[in-house]
Amino acid sequence: MLEALPHRAAIWNFLFGRLTLDSMPFLKPDLEGRIVLVTFIIVAIGGLAILGAITKARKWGYLWKEWFTSVDHKKLGIMYMILATVMLLRGFADAVMMRSQQAVAFGPHMGYLPPEHYDQIFSAHGAIMIFFVAMTYIVGIMNYVMPLQIGSRDVAFPFLNNLSFWFTFWGAMLFMLSLFLGDFSMAGWLGYPPVSELQQGSGVDYYIWGLQLSGLGTLLTGINFAVTILKLRAPGMTLMKMPVFSWTTLCTSGLIIATFPVLTATLFMLALDRYVGTHFFTTGGGGNVMMYINLIWIWGHPEVYILILPLFGVFSEIVPTFSGKPLFGYSSMVYATVAIMILSYLVWLHHFFTMGSGADVNSFFSLTTMMISIPTGVKIFNWLFTMYRGRIRFTVPMLWTLGFLFTFTIGGMTGVMLSVAPADFLLHNSLFLVAHFHNVIIGGVVFGSFAAVNYWFPKAFGFKLDEFWGKASFWFWQIGFWVAFGPLYILGLMGVTRRLSHFEDPSLQIWFIIAAFGAFLIALGILSFLIQIYVSIVRRKAYAVGHDPWDGRTLEWSTSSPPPDYNFAFIPLVRERDAWTDMKAHGFRRPLDGFNPIHMPKNTATGVVIGVLAFACCFGLIWYIWWLAAASLAGVIAVAIAHTFNYHHDHHIPADEVREFEHAGNWQPETRGVNA
Repeated sequence: MLEALPHRAAIWNFLFGRLTLDSMPFLKPDLEGRIVLVTFIIVAIGGLAILGAITKARKWGYLWKEWFTSVDHKKLGIMYMILATVMLLRGFADAVMMRSQQAVAFGPHMGYLPPEHYDQIFSAHGAIMIFFVAMTYIVGIMNYVMPLQIGSRDVAFPFLNNLSFWFTFWGAMLFMLSLFLGDFSMAGWLGYPPVSELQQGSGVDYYIWGLQLSGLGTLLTGINFAVTILKLRAPGMTLMKMPVFSWTTLCTSGLIIATFPVLTATLFMLALDRYVGTHFFTTGGGGNVMMYINLIWIWGHPEVYILILPLFGVFSEIVPTFSGKPLFGYSSMVYATVAIMILSYLVWLHHFFTMGSGADVNSFFSLTTMMISIPTGVKIFNWLFTMYRGRIRFTVPMLWTLGFLFTFTIGGMTGVMLSVAPADFLLHNSLFLVAHFHNVIIGGVVFGSFAAVNYWFPKAFGFKLDEFWGKASFWFWQIGFWVAFGPLYILGLMGVTRRLSHFEDPSLQIWFIIAAFGAFLIALGILSFLIQIYVSIVRRKAYAVGHDPWDGRTLEWSTSSPPPDYNFAFIPLVRERDAWTDMKAHGFRRPLDGFNPIHMPKNTATGVVIGVLAFACCFGLIWYIWWLAAASLAGVIAVAIAHTFNYHHDHHIPADEVREFEHAGNWQPETRGVNA
């Protein structure tokens, strides 16, 4: 009997690797286990309710055929934004837990989170918010809007677009799974060694493979968007007639193509250090920890501009539309965008002025950091000059834009403060830095994403979002941000460092309590946004609008709302920068005959299958289930090769079907009051 036990253990280890019952934190009897257990129950009940509702409504076939296997850039853009909203709830829940812990953990009271759990929470919060909220929102917005803006029927590689989404989705699911199976990284959102190399268990491995999956999806997206913009623009749309949002999408795609391979290589080297005992970043083994820091920030600081540039494009569409004027300084806006793209490569070292590189190196990166604020300032002045003497309509998208101008500008000024190396020596790794970072990310990316959703929602669904709840969400976010992060600026100037879960000085507590109240206000802002979506869907007939509800200026408003699968029955001819405004001014009438069959790509399940297999491969690598990792990797390769032999990946929409849709949605643009 005793001889059989090692044999059984060997079989278990072969089948399940290091996965055991002890890997489930909700089975632990301590407070951490109870917190995870409650979370698990809530998620399980919510998930089962959603699955039950879909099953009861018999929508699985519809979802599979029309959404999961879709290669339509519009549907994929919507799915990206749904995923981002779900991950926002998870990431913000982590933020609330952090703020609650810091508000009570003083003196003898250690708070309710043990240090190792707190470290996992702040690491997960940062990684989720950057990779699966901010990145996913902007990719979704670019996916939906850009092909419509340039007069294209889809992106250059529709299948690749579907595959990119499923890589991102399953990367997010690895992060979510780490909550209930194993643990998560305690090395921060960038996984600095030696902590990431020394941490035992599955946490850092969840981090590595979740980011590798999503990073691969993002890289494929960048390639796809760059080719789309360069090759599929409507006739007459030269680069200098292209909408600014499409320009920012192009520059963002260039940054993605240049930087995400660096992230992939860096995480792969970290994985080799952990899995096979190499020493790329192990100082005692001949490696260099600072090489990791350099590499991760060579990706990481351009990533900040990957996040913000598309939202600069969003504001460049919203401000002219709601000011009733063309964008001031179009050419300077384009040149500023390109300048930011280039300069973003030359500032990464300002994240570690304190590493001892010397005065010359610090001076160079200090100057480049100050220089990059110049094209950003050009953009802000251009938006202000566009509004000057304009007929401003204070809609919800415009409110988010005005909130951005105020919040982001202050965040940018604190960034210039940190670019001064002597000041950075004092403020480095303090809560001042945390406040600055959130100042630009929330003020730019979050405000911009909500502005974009409110602006283009009627285009996607044919009805507007509720104004009252939209304004409530804006004000809760705007006030809540300053209540939450204003105290962190003060605490940072007092020398309080980041990542601490407990404090001895009781005089600091009032500031953390105020910050926690600010997080509560932001939570109300998120709740208001969800209510806004729900109320708008329930009242969609009352909120129904025409095809051009904002009196838009660019080509996406020249087609129906929502657009057909083929976007445009006839590819538009562009003569001016604001193509749709020009078409309306010249009495454009929508053609009602002369339709031809339209060539479009077919839906495919290959992206879903490859995504599931890639998820299984990463899961096997995380838990050392080597047979699963090898088999699923072989499956990915086999399915990808098989897909190359699929010669029936497109179809034609009959001319009669196009005619029927165009006649059913027959409308003519209102030429009165067209923006000059």
